[in-house]
Amino acid sequence: MMTWGADARGAAPWTEDQSVEVGLAQRPADKQGLEPAETPAGSLLPPGDTRYAMSPFTCLEEYGRAPVLAALDLGTNNCRLLIARPCREGFRVVDAFSRIVRLGEGLSRSDTLRDDAMSRTVQALKVCRSKMERRGVNLVRAVGTEACRRADNCDAFLDRVQTETGLQIEIISPKEEARLAMTGCSPLLDPTIPNALVFDIGGGSTEMIWIELIRGRPVVLDQISVPLGVVNLTETYGGDRVCPHDYRRMMDKVAAGLTDFDRRNGIAAAVKTGRVQMLGASGTVTTLAGIQMGLSRYDRSRVDGAWLDRDQARSISETLLGLDYMGRAGQPCVGRDRADLVVAGCAILDAIWRQWPVPQLRIADRGVREGILFELAAQARRRRR
Repeated sequence: MMTWGADARGAAPWTEDQSVEVGLAQRPADKQGLEPAETPAGSLLPPGDTRYAMSPFTCLEEYGRAPVLAALDLGTNNCRLLIARPCREGFRVVDAFSRIVRLGEGLSRSDTLRDDAMSRTVQALKVCRSKMERRGVNLVRAVGTEACRRADNCDAFLDRVQTETGLQIEIISPKEEARLAMTGCSPLLDPTIPNALVFDIGGGSTEMIWIELIRGRPVVLDQISVPLGVVNLTETYGGDRVCPHDYRRMMDKVAAGLTDFDRRNGIAAAVKTGRVQMLGASGTVTTLAGIQMGLSRYDRSRVDGAWLDRDQARSISETLLGLDYMGRAGQPCVGRDRADLVVAGCAILDAIWRQWPVPQLRIADRGVREGILFELAAQARRRRR
């Protein structure tokens, strides 16, 4: 079984011969090499109340052929697609797409999706639809997160999406978003460490999950959605030159949303005794990991599953804070699309790490899409028995 390959974000696009097989569970890799192996872990998280959006592609029986799966995650900042085929206990990715659309641009001021943001997103979704048709997708789940949850005009936007693309986007709750992200990321957890903090820094919110591993099986104990992400913080505090005072204000604002979560679960005390691992998913942590590794361009196959050192991450964050937009845009693994957002992401990560000073963070360039694919693959296998 191979490790993850690159996706469209800053790396070569997928082709048929770049397909990558993903098992449902992998043993924790050591800090030097990432050689995944299958384990009998299976589906470890409770299924939740999932509703598979019915699109023109969905019914396997109608086609009577091998299933081709698609998972689409429409976030505040990004539109992401994975297309895969079920195999054994996992799936094999055959195509992918990722585009920064900034659907939630301006939401922090108006609670309304802007016309230009909706148009950008619809164009990206048309690309997704085209890829699904070309690959023969017949089972799909497409979900929308914080921007769709928050916008007053989201229903009209989703009607437009269905009219122009044929896709039905399902708005999921923060709890379902966290559950899917956890399902996608859980193969990277170390079953020998009893607890885990898993987080996903999004465009409009930051999801936090507190987990206990029981005989290697992750059980979600608690979760929160902090309504602060890289887009709305950047709109509030700026994305060109950010002064240290505003950086600390962003950190303090995020930290205020973590206090009760920490208190009711005793997370800080568990961190002090070394019983907590940390796993992060987002463009922020993958960018910092790429910089730490000295990559000249982003390489998902090297970053996913890698480790980010807390002190090195803080040093990189300080360097990025000292640059203006153009200075950050010139940094490898940042680029123009993320140059205005990365400082806000660093502030969120610093707030998390200040609250829970775990020495190292494991990087997950995976999440909601992979969680959807694990479940669609299992559903497809059940239907074909």
